[in-house]
Amino acid sequence: MLKYPILFVHGMGFRDRKIINYWGRIPKIFIDDGNKVFYGGQDSNGTVEDNAQILKERIEKIIEETGEERLNIIAHSKGGMDIRYAICQLGADKFAASLTTVNTPHNGSKTIDKILGLPQLPIKLGSRCTDLWMKLLGDKNPHTYDTLKEFSTVYAHQFNIENPDKPDIYYQSYACVMNKSRGDIFMMIPHIVVNALEGENDGFLTPEGVKHGEFKGIIRSNSNRGISHCDEVDMRRHRLTKKTGEGISDILEMYREILQTLKDRGL
Repeated sequence: MLKYPILFVHGMGFRDRKIINYWGRIPKIFIDDGNKVFYGGQDSNGTVEDNAQILKERIEKIIEETGEERLNIIAHSKGGMDIRYAICQLGADKFAASLTTVNTPHNGSKTIDKILGLPQLPIKLGSRCTDLWMKLLGDKNPHTYDTLKEFSTVYAHQFNIENPDKPDIYYQSYACVMNKSRGDIFMMIPHIVVNALEGENDGFLTPEGVKHGEFKGIIRSNSNRGISHCDEVDMRRHRLTKKTGEGISDILEMYREILQTLKDRGL
């Protein structure tokens, strides 16, 4: 059992829900170990600043209701940027014991840079339509176009200057990659594009784009499919493969490692 509870912070495009959990089977690993588990509940497509405010208020409520001193935070994708802003700019650092990020765009995406160099009218129109859909799904203040820009390398560079790591918080990061584009039908096309422009990726981000704090390396599957951006949060709710060999056969193995690392550090 960990010293501090777990706060899961989701990424872009999905929300924390009771019936369809963003994190699949993952929270059960921590619950079965005797840990309390909480969720961020920020908007799917909110900006970093807007989502950080929601997360800060959520953390304060958890601390007030439970009497806990601090939290171990696990964030996926853009959720890692949201919580970093809350920690550095909004005072949430006093409640954070650790921050583990999984394929968070700490260093940005060169592919997004290319996309933002294209004619912006269709991108803005598509983003506006997405905002309307996200409002129907529960977002209070979606800004898909602005959020897209927050994946750029320019944004990431400035963000890292303005939001340095806090010395009393343990930071670690993980990267995952797909082996073949057809390994994930949802990530197939973006994987092809990113692979052509930047190299190996999880269908969205490259390992170089997600390194932060103590980088734990690239987690690979022992099957041909690899590990996609969706697989990282157990979207399919089952093993990656039944095969054995070099690499992991179930994404839960990575989260068990995270749990053990936090234990070893007394967190």
